[in-house]
Amino acid sequence: MSGTGVSERQGLGWNALRLVTLCVYIFMFAPIVVVILLAFNSSRSGSFPMEGFSLQWFAKLSENQSIVDAFKTSLILAGTSSLLATLIGVMAALALIRYSFRGKALINNILSLPLLMPEVVLGVALLMFLKFLSMPRSFLVLLVGHTVLSLPYVVLVVQARLVGLRQHYEEAALSLGANRIQTFTAITLPLIAPAVIGGFLFAATLSFDNITATLFWKKPGIETVPTKIFAMLRTSISPEINALGAVMIVITIALPLVGGFMIRRLSRVR
Repeated sequence: MSGTGVSERQGLGWNALRLVTLCVYIFMFAPIVVVILLAFNSSRSGSFPMEGFSLQWFAKLSENQSIVDAFKTSLILAGTSSLLATLIGVMAALALIRYSFRGKALINNILSLPLLMPEVVLGVALLMFLKFLSMPRSFLVLLVGHTVLSLPYVVLVVQARLVGLRQHYEEAALSLGANRIQTFTAITLPLIAPAVIGGFLFAATLSFDNITATLFWKKPGIETVPTKIFAMLRTSISPEINALGAVMIVITIALPLVGGFMIRRLSRVR
């Protein structure tokens, strides 16, 4: 009887835990579902019950030149900063994994700082540093800031791949007469390509939906999609905001999923 009582209490405990977990997930994702649903509402009221299904708000997004410009800025910023972060991150990961040198641990810790530090702190720090240098805020500053934010993610993903990559492939290429550059392009890069692509996509996602640090670094007149949504919310909540939010949600979910798919392919690459 006592054993049965313990089993029943454990079963009740697990059921309660599942219920609490379900409630937490509903609380977290219900607003996202609401935004996506209201983006297809034919009414401007933006409330339930929905009066009908319509794609007119997505069409209006393409007609709003300020939103189109914000999309262009976000795409250019995310693509360029992710490319820079990937190039620097791959070289940094190779140096930290394949070579031993003085200050290696310090450099590794410095590269991890953006992961540990709140974006508000990074934003204020860079802004104060620019003020010290008497440099105005510009797109270049925004690009450098997003690159710094994205760099640790690329380094960690590529490092994880390099740790599991047996070095004798590269040693064999070197022993057969290939130089370092040939070995990297013909052997190392194809083997770490899924990790590089995954790191690039994670960095692009982080840059595309960043708002906290971007508000500190952008100059007046430059708007990204997140800052544009933030500016639109100051006046009112319109159906266009719901449509724009739905597009952002799809992009920021799709990119990590693609990145995760590429990383899972690592197990198939020897």
